[in-house]
Amino acid sequence: MENVLIHEEDSILQAMRTFDASGRKTVFIVDEENVLLAALSEGDVRRFILSGGDLNEPVSKIANYKPRSLKDDERDDARDFLRRHNIQGLPIVDDNGHVIDTIFWSENNLTKQSELSCPVVMMAGGKGTRLYPYTRVLPKPLIPVGEKPISELIMDSFADYGINRMIMIVNHKKNMIKAYYGEIEKPYTVEFVDEDTPLGTGGGLALIRGLVNETFILTNCDILIEEDYSKIFAHHKAEGNMITMVCSLRNFQVAYGVVEFGEHGNITDMKEKPEFSFFTNTGIYIVEPEVIDYIKDGEFVGFPDIINRLKDDGKKVGVYPINENTWMDMGQLDELGKMENRLRGK
Repeated sequence: MENVLIHEEDSILQAMRTFDASGRKTVFIVDEENVLLAALSEGDVRRFILSGGDLNEPVSKIANYKPRSLKDDERDDARDFLRRHNIQGLPIVDDNGHVIDTIFWSENNLTKQSELSCPVVMMAGGKGTRLYPYTRVLPKPLIPVGEKPISELIMDSFADYGINRMIMIVNHKKNMIKAYYGEIEKPYTVEFVDEDTPLGTGGGLALIRGLVNETFILTNCDILIEEDYSKIFAHHKAEGNMITMVCSLRNFQVAYGVVEFGEHGNITDMKEKPEFSFFTNTGIYIVEPEVIDYIKDGEFVGFPDIINRLKDDGKKVGVYPINENTWMDMGQLDELGKMENRLRGK
């Protein structure tokens, strides 16, 4: 229970770290005696970030000071209560308002209620040089994480939302990829588009011109996020974006003491192993089909360059921020073991 309790003076950044550490999407704000004061959800934080808010502000600035809760003798009604109010979790309090327990959506085995019908386009043509020597034998999309290749895990996660059309843009060792997906049973179709020469992280999209005429999800073949894709899609549509980039918070601690100095070498500030927080591109996007018109046939171009073309043309490009712990990146060797342990629930 303590893993989801914070205090009013804690920063929004600290709340986000609590989301990650607890694996929950809601935290509860209490006083020194554990009396319930407020609640804060990932959605509250996301809206604050998108409004340009400072993550160092205290949680009291955006918290909900009319939180819902149940008494101990009402906990049997928690399942219906969570669904009825569409909330992720709620505290159980005693007669004096002290938090004595918490109940969360995932603990009640509630299933996803939303579905998507858009196609998924996966960029799967790279050589995976960061994963050498594994990619000397296997193409990156087929490198196993546990019992399945990473690309299959990614497509399975989309299939959970009802998506049944997957398109893979393939190049390096493409015949191995096609052979694998031709043999396994799967609840979705996989179409292949051959990239005969490398076209970068964006140029290959020109190859689906005429094949995809609706909003689609674009993903790399080595990343997995534990987010509600339907909410990302709905945000994209509500904002009227041409592209919505899913961005993850990253916390980075410098391993050394950092020194700042001014004229004549005079030290102005010293910080011992400072921490920095920033948002980074996960490699997952919601994309409107008109974006393909910004790419020439046979052009080698990165998808970030395509984003800049749209921005220069006055088109709207936005972000959807997620927490650090919801993004798993298999693109580097030291992340493979972490991802496998994560998926096994360790």
